[in-house]
Amino acid sequence: MRNEFLLDPGLVFLNHGSFGACPKVVLNRLSDWYLEGERNPVEFLGRRSASLLAAARDRLAEFVHARASDLAFVANATTAVNIVARSLALRAGDEVLGTDHEYGACVAAWRAACARSGASYRSVEVPLPFDAASWAARLLAAAGQRTRLIFASHISSPTALIFPVAELCAAARARGIATLIDGAHAPGHVDLDLDAIGADYYTGNCHKWLCAPKGTAFLHLRPEHVEAIDPLVVSWGPIAAAAPDPAFDAYTGTSTLERRLLWLGTRDIAPFLTVPAAIDFQREHDWPRRRQRCHELAVATLERVTARNGLAPIAPASAHGQMVALPVRCGDAAALQRHLFERHRIEVPVTRHGERVLVRISVQAYNEASDLAALEAALAAAGA
Repeated sequence: MRNEFLLDPGLVFLNHGSFGACPKVVLNRLSDWYLEGERNPVEFLGRRSASLLAAARDRLAEFVHARASDLAFVANATTAVNIVARSLALRAGDEVLGTDHEYGACVAAWRAACARSGASYRSVEVPLPFDAASWAARLLAAAGQRTRLIFASHISSPTALIFPVAELCAAARARGIATLIDGAHAPGHVDLDLDAIGADYYTGNCHKWLCAPKGTAFLHLRPEHVEAIDPLVVSWGPIAAAAPDPAFDAYTGTSTLERRLLWLGTRDIAPFLTVPAAIDFQREHDWPRRRQRCHELAVATLERVTARNGLAPIAPASAHGQMVALPVRCGDAAALQRHLFERHRIEVPVTRHGERVLVRISVQAYNEASDLAALEAALAAAGA
């Protein structure tokens, strides 16, 4: 499978979770879209873009088990979080509730939105070792009358934990609290059924575990929230809504969601159009079987590393997918990350969570057992 990607053969790449890696066949399809667009850019963007994006969105909606009309393409999950934060119409005294396992950029977005409105962002500690059975109840117990929205990851970035988000969304809805689930790591990593999860808002990146081109993600929302969506970029959509015209519709689309989020001015739509090629690639290569193999490699590595260094895992194997956070003995996370890359050519993030230093490994289909063995040897040599 390594030959299907363009990764440097001299690199031990265990950081798929940061930006992904795109298969050659998907990049070839991306190139085809670029070339097609350049044959007549006006035709491509001005008269075909809405229909082309709709076809790609249909394929994505089928893949994540949702209605295409409830989906919009965005550049990344952080953009989607910002859109929701802008649209929520927070007021002074309102509260947004998160956990201490959330992605820093998205937390920053919520803090900024709350600062503008006089609301507050509060982080709930989710202790380690992780107990999935109590996670949703812990968040709901922290929510109060002022809580407008609960923001939580589907798979956490710093700790690589899979959270039971469907349980949270159902319980929050029963209490009249909205939910935004950050599924940046979910598409292509776990079986995703957005209808079953039932979040008010859900965002996922396609350029990570689905292996689509960089800058491809989506925002999914329940239909009752569409009218409140306030786009980060206002372009021709409101004009098209006020004076429907086929010339507008060809690039703004015709639905309210499309007219607010589809056309942002001139931009590159080729990566979005390539998402179906990424879906096809994984289907053709029996991705569920490959995901299971990657999970087993990751968990086995966790067991060996913790047995050697005497540190307890932060969660049971069932709380992880292809991404696992290895607790290591280390005083300087940044220095260890530099050491692994500069001395051993191992690309892997090393972070802190509380008092723990964690090496977050991402095991993708192109990884072999030898990649994990190289990391283990390097960590042992470094006394980690």
